[in-house]
Amino acid sequence: MSALAPLAASQEHRVAAGPSARNVARELLAADRLPGLTLAVSVGSDLVCSEALGWASLDPPRPATTESRLRIASISKALTSVALGLLWQEGSLDLDAEVQRYVPSFPRKQHAITVRQLAGHLSGLPHYAANDMLNREPYSSVTAALSKFAGRPLVHAPGERFAYSSFGWNLLAAVIEGVAGIEYLRFMADRVFAPLGMADTAPDLPGLAGNERADCYVVRTLGDVVDAPAIDNSDAWASAGFLSTAEDLVRFARGVLDGGLLEPPTVELLFTPMRTRDGAAVPYGLGWELGSHCGRRVVGHGGSHVGATAQLLVLPEERIAVALLANANSRSLRAAAARVARLVLSGM
Repeated sequence: MSALAPLAASQEHRVAAGPSARNVARELLAADRLPGLTLAVSVGSDLVCSEALGWASLDPPRPATTESRLRIASISKALTSVALGLLWQEGSLDLDAEVQRYVPSFPRKQHAITVRQLAGHLSGLPHYAANDMLNREPYSSVTAALSKFAGRPLVHAPGERFAYSSFGWNLLAAVIEGVAGIEYLRFMADRVFAPLGMADTAPDLPGLAGNERADCYVVRTLGDVVDAPAIDNSDAWASAGFLSTAEDLVRFARGVLDGGLLEPPTVELLFTPMRTRDGAAVPYGLGWELGSHCGRRVVGHGGSHVGATAQLLVLPEERIAVALLANANSRSLRAAAARVARLVLSGM
């Protein structure tokens, strides 16, 4: 796998952020009692920092490395958003079409739901219940996995309000298949990961060997660490189903921003706040969380999923990307990513 470009001599002032970023990661590892943690920071095409701390596996002991693949949780939605963007800029996807145009088997609800509403969490579809994440059933396809929630009622009328729904993103995987005519995982591998050089990003398949992925853990209230429950992610590829490395995620951010795969208007479409039916903006675009940090625009995604916590934070105008991945539940990972971004900004 090729690395990001080495730091240019004219950009050496940015190196100062590297040791400080590593200190933030070490503090996070200790404070949240995490088994393992990986960090990567890029500015433009330069890899400013790449670090692996702790353990990819506790038994047998296996140190975390920068090549350790960890669950990336809901960052999977940002990855999937690029597939939507590609199909939209090619003219084959109508974001305002009803979902049944592309997935005719999905049952109609009391209100019509559009693709755009699914992508912006305005659809009214429910989110996971407490035990929905602990899936152990292997689904043969993304369409088959829709049976898990297809019969559940809407929690609100589409467009009425923002209500986070990972089920909505699982339905978008079926939309992508309906538009593209190929399996969702194949589309992601061929049209998103390969062009962006994301060689270490892959679906979280149960059969992956231990040296290809980090094990997942739960840090209990008193600080003891236990194995996370075993799950099958075939019900949730588009919403939370991928493994990756911190370096691959900052590579992904760079690839989204550089215009080589997605045209600038498409990127701006993904980063534009969705609006409710009454015109109120929400802090979410099409697969990207939106906000600000130190007075700068920030996009990205974070989340947690059965023994893992992940955060990708991107400052588009400054071309800064920070990725933090932990192989356990973490209270402080999002705040740590923001601290790292602030350190990088202070060195520019």
